[in-house]
Amino acid sequence: MQVNGVHYTSVWADGDSVVIINQQKLPFDFELLRLTEVGEVIEAIASLKVRGAPAIGIAAAYAMWLSAIKNGEVTLHDFTRLVECRPTAVNLKRGAEFVFNQAFQKGLLTNQVLLLAQKFAENEMEACRVIGFNGAALIEELFAKKSEQIHVLTHCNAGWLACGDYGTALAPIFEAHRRGVPIHVWVDETRPLNQGARLTAWELANEHISFDIISDNSGALLMMQNKVDCIVVGADRIVKNGDVANKIGTYQKALAAHEHHVPFWVAAPLTTFDFTIEKGMDIPIEQRNGEELQKIKGCYNNKERIEIELFPSSYPAMNHAFDITPAKFVDAYITEQGILKNTSELL
Repeated sequence: MQVNGVHYTSVWADGDSVVIINQQKLPFDFELLRLTEVGEVIEAIASLKVRGAPAIGIAAAYAMWLSAIKNGEVTLHDFTRLVECRPTAVNLKRGAEFVFNQAFQKGLLTNQVLLLAQKFAENEMEACRVIGFNGAALIEELFAKKSEQIHVLTHCNAGWLACGDYGTALAPIFEAHRRGVPIHVWVDETRPLNQGARLTAWELANEHISFDIISDNSGALLMMQNKVDCIVVGADRIVKNGDVANKIGTYQKALAAHEHHVPFWVAAPLTTFDFTIEKGMDIPIEQRNGEELQKIKGCYNNKERIEIELFPSSYPAMNHAFDITPAKFVDAYITEQGILKNTSELL
């Protein structure tokens, strides 16, 4: 992805550090954070400075390298506390395991551990690039039938920020746009931290793709009005029966899409599929601090960054980070292996 004419990935290694784009600062400030210890990576993941299933997997892979720098080898202690910092997205564990299992068993040198982490990152980003090509073909099919602008609805942020590069749900949109398909995106604001309004919109603006930010509850009305041609979302975990864990609010979109016969597609790399879990209700669902509902950050007077309270801190709040979309509502899984109708094609 190009930002102000410079190519960036959202997570990378530099010197003896892991560098991330601080997603908490966007869209008003573009800030790079340099992380030098595993604990700093854990804090960045937990606080959503780096977020998105593939991106936190990449960050976890590089965190194992930081463990090797500090200790002379990757340690089980660092691995364990890393994979426990966010429970729902399986890519976090995938990235840490990819490096830890080989480095720990073989006693690899620090530079060899770095090569493993870089390999995992490159594999994830290449998978997302291919997802873009495979998903763009679906959008082109819609355009061939309609011959008018295609309206896509997406939820949360599943673009290059969330994936290192290219994206999952946004990758087909970026690619279809590059192929000349006239495309417009309905961007769910995505409460509580507004990843859609802050991050997805920022990426689309950066790519000069037409979009409108909408409230989380507007999607069903737009579908009823025949203003949505398809829905594309990412995923944090897809289990054996095809159920999908994704950002809270995804399930509601799938229900409305089913009622209004709108294609509902889930874009994810194979590292997001977890066949050790049979069904969605067995996926651990992260509950985050209620402060994320109670407070909101913004920009005042075009320059001052502020945080305000939406309701008194004494009011109780429940903040589920994810929900489960049953497989019966998913029309296709867009992967680097192709377009899948169900997860049995991977067994």
